[in-house]
Amino acid sequence: MSGEPAAAGGRTRPPREQWTYREVADELRARIRAGQLRPGQRMPTQARLADDFGVERSVVRHALRVLHSEQLLANVSKGSPATVAETVPAPPGGPGASPQPTMVTLSQKVAAAFRRPEVEIDALCLTSVSLTLAMGEPLRQIHAGRIKPARVRVRVLLPSRDIDLAFPAPADAAVGADGVTGDRLQHYWLQQRNAQGQVLRHNLLALRASHGVDVQVAFRALPFTPPVKLYLLNNAEALFAYYTLSRRGELIDQERVDVYDAQGVRQMLFAFEQGAGLRDTTFVEQSHLWFNSLWNTISTELRFGS
Repeated sequence: MSGEPAAAGGRTRPPREQWTYREVADELRARIRAGQLRPGQRMPTQARLADDFGVERSVVRHALRVLHSEQLLANVSKGSPATVAETVPAPPGGPGASPQPTMVTLSQKVAAAFRRPEVEIDALCLTSVSLTLAMGEPLRQIHAGRIKPARVRVRVLLPSRDIDLAFPAPADAAVGADGVTGDRLQHYWLQQRNAQGQVLRHNLLALRASHGVDVQVAFRALPFTPPVKLYLLNNAEALFAYYTLSRRGELIDQERVDVYDAQGVRQMLFAFEQGAGLRDTTFVEQSHLWFNSLWNTISTELRFGS
């Protein structure tokens, strides 16, 4: 146990228009989870935190009460600085947490990941639709001047254009026997993959010119159709979902076609966090090893041409 007061994460105050008590609580919670504020360590004074975040002390007090109610802080009072709890409870994404649809969890997690000065996101998916949508809120926050990461690195693995996709696939085998419907589905998927990937890359790289953020975005192509989607955030979290197929109609070239496909934004996303128990920590570590093995071996350069 350390009796020395902790600095407020060792960082200057992130530029914002105005922090709410919930946002202050989110930031301090993230620092506790990341180990920047250690178990048993005294927090900075309320006056120091108010100065760091550029808010009134009442906002800080409200945020500290939130963290106290979550059992992350102890000794919360007006008389002395609070301390980080000796035993930090497992986060909501840890053991026992209920999975949520992809966009519910992914949007929250990506937004939280962008509060760090250095952001690292790896993704393996079918089209990157969910990831592109989830990037919307942190990009708005950056353009509003509320957050400004110094560095953003994003790597995305997507299926190659040169393979026969396992899905989407014609639901009627007889209809797709001549290959015509299959070819149209492949073209339809390729248009989605390229469009979403190009939007994601453009929106992120634009941060270089508009806000001076050091941005790196890379895509590589897989020689297979991934049966799962995986997102790795800041080397600390792994979000995992199965692509569950169902039969549904798609409008392709003004014609309704029945296909077997997965709606990625609705798949249930399971969250695992480094430090939230042996199971979670091992899953995060093994997911990184798996992603890197695919990236460094059988994947190839991805081209966004039609």
